[in-house]
Amino acid sequence: MNTPATDGRPGGQEILLENVSKVWGAHKAVDDLSIRVPAGTFTVLLGPSGCGKSTTLRMIAGLESADAGRILIGGRDVTHLPAAERDLAMVFQSYALFPHLDVAENIVFGLKVRRVARDEREARLKRVAELLGLSALLDRKPSQLSGGQQQRVALGRAIIAERPVCLMDEPLSNLDAKLRHEMRVEIRALQKKLGFTMVYVTHDQVEAITMADQVVLLNGGRLEQASDPRALYQRPETPFAARFIGVPPMNVLPGALLTDLDADLAAHKVGLRPEALTLAERGPLAARVASLEYLGADMLIDCEAGGSIFTVRLPSDHDIAAGTDIRLGFAAQDLHVFDGATGHRRDDLAAAAGGRIAG
Repeated sequence: MNTPATDGRPGGQEILLENVSKVWGAHKAVDDLSIRVPAGTFTVLLGPSGCGKSTTLRMIAGLESADAGRILIGGRDVTHLPAAERDLAMVFQSYALFPHLDVAENIVFGLKVRRVARDEREARLKRVAELLGLSALLDRKPSQLSGGQQQRVALGRAIIAERPVCLMDEPLSNLDAKLRHEMRVEIRALQKKLGFTMVYVTHDQVEAITMADQVVLLNGGRLEQASDPRALYQRPETPFAARFIGVPPMNVLPGALLTDLDADLAAHKVGLRPEALTLAERGPLAARVASLEYLGADMLIDCEAGGSIFTVRLPSDHDIAAGTDIRLGFAAQDLHVFDGATGHRRDDLAAAAGGRIAG
């Protein structure tokens, strides 16, 4: 399945991974992974170091072979095809620019290798340079460019190929915070304009939730959750997903701390985001303040209850001191429940407990 670009050039292709695994010795780097990347969308592979996200990207690219399962791009089984036959472009963490070539030569290098006609090369170079703001830098060498400019050249080299799929492996990790923000905006706008399918690897949740149509969250080589960023934040499917997304992360506590609210929660885990908790005289969660961190408009409060430490985010005008006993409440819709045995989300238990809050 293809999605056309807004400028008439061929757009993106759907990517399917069906039960894909990769084993390194006794270690399963990717374990029975099945995901769908819709044509023309921006999908982020997210997770901690060692979760299998880069290995997954490299298997899509054909730089690593899958030990089990199938990989399809545009409906074509590419599982055993070499990288050169997969019709995709890739941008690595290292920009890998040729230091002895100027910007223009770096960008068109791949087209020269494929013997694209000079007129076509020059037309594409002009278009890409204008798109990325590189027109005035075409005769400079990489050493004369800033980090952000070098990243644009690496992007230009990928885009000029006009492939339906573009893969990026932590391309912004070498940039400072301000440049990372600027490049996030530029890359997302570029993908929308050109319509290609993007698969992007990062460990940074901010990059994931600000750029992606779909976030694929991995943990230990397995899929934790695949959804749009809003659903990943509002309806995490597992405690891992709940704690990986959000700053500060969601509090995941023994359900027994809320047994005054609902005894059925005692065998399970409950999730409450720090910003969802409020001071309430008759709130269902009793705690003692351990420490406070002043952040200006608000403050983070570390609390202790039943041997568990958790965080509350409150406006800084509250007069609270360490050692104070407090009670906390929350809205019914802000309670998340995870099965104590399987770890899976239990909306039935959350709804039952929420009904008591509302009542």
